[in-house]
Amino acid sequence: MITGSQCRAARALVEVTRGKLALRSGVDEAVIHDFERKIDKPEDRTTEALQAALEELGAVFLAENGGGIGVRLKFTAAEARQIARLEGEGGMVASDRVP
Repeated sequence: MITGSQCRAARALVEVTRGKLALRSGVDEAVIHDFERKIDKPEDRTTEALQAALEELGAVFLAENGGGIGVRLKFTAAEARQIARLEGEGGMVASDRVP
């Protein structure tokens, strides 16, 4: 289940307005506004409809894994091939930590 903050962030990532998300998801624009602003929490089926519509547009929702919840864009097929190629090249393994 996504949060209002994830919904707002996903909308920004996939570059869609509340109005367009309302049309794609079948959820009233005012409900989306209130959800994103933490004014009201819609029913689970409403949240699921928003999540499904945003996922169709390219958002990927990240569950709580000890580091927090989040959202990112899906990789394109070309990006996925590039990542696979780079991961298979070998070389020095380094930490992903940022100082």
